[in-house]
Amino acid sequence: MDDVKYLDAEAVFSALSPAEAVDALINALADGFDPENDIPRTIRDVSAGNMIMMPAEIGDWVGVKLVGVAVKNAEIGLPRIQGQYLMYDAATMTLKSILDGAALTTLRTPAVSVAAIRPALGRFTEPVNVVVFGAGPQGTGHVDTLSDVLDVALADVTFVVRTPDRVDDGVRDRGRVLEAGSAEVDAALSAADIIVTATTARSPLFSADLIRQGAVVMACGSHDPDARELPADLFRTATVVVESLSTVLREGGDVVLAIQDGALDAEDLVTMKQFNAAEVPAPEDQTVIFKGSGMSWEDLAVAAEVVARAG
Repeated sequence: MDDVKYLDAEAVFSALSPAEAVDALINALADGFDPENDIPRTIRDVSAGNMIMMPAEIGDWVGVKLVGVAVKNAEIGLPRIQGQYLMYDAATMTLKSILDGAALTTLRTPAVSVAAIRPALGRFTEPVNVVVFGAGPQGTGHVDTLSDVLDVALADVTFVVRTPDRVDDGVRDRGRVLEAGSAEVDAALSAADIIVTATTARSPLFSADLIRQGAVVMACGSHDPDARELPADLFRTATVVVESLSTVLREGGDVVLAIQDGALDAEDLVTMKQFNAAEVPAPEDQTVIFKGSGMSWEDLAVAAEVVARAG
């Protein structure tokens, strides 16, 4: 184990910027990796919540993320999600590196959302208004990644939460905080160019008629087929981008339920690989939705770049 490199959270974030994490994902797709060939993750219930195992192989690397999700950790001041990422040489299966799993997840999840809809971001030529449901690491991570990738500034950032008094200064430094369900939230949504949902909600967070045509929506809060953050009607006239067809139809409740409601056809789904290869156009007046639930290859693509840059 003396030869195994350990990269803690600070080392992970220092090695790779949010924009570089986006590039790592796009480059993996451009180099020929097909997410449909990814190894499905395994989720098992335990007394505190669940354990998730996410193995993947790309090029010279095999990696696996081991994650523990403890649903009551917030009550005792601990992170809800903790874990490690193990990197093995693909030829010998020799363990080479261990990365802080929570930091890797925080870096890669918003990078996936932004990488998935990257071609649609070119439609914004003026500073953009952003609304984020959720103020945890994924909510703030999406704001930081958008700020790092967009060619225009963030004009206004609004975080929507159930309990504003629990939001820390790190969130407030990035934007204003509004309480869910208020008239101010509806006004912010009506003016929003980009909407991010990063919550544990199991039912729609807002009404579809509040979202203007041409907005970009990124939903990453769940990986359950019976949970949704977005209303079905939002899908009726949108371009819907997903990580992979098999994954979203198995885990992506926003998409699964929209199909069940008759608001979306499975045949119309667009993969992020297709979208980034410009196989499907993105008219500027059409809403673009990305539904992500997290896939094993994404962690490995970002982890490999972290390890390469960490030296």
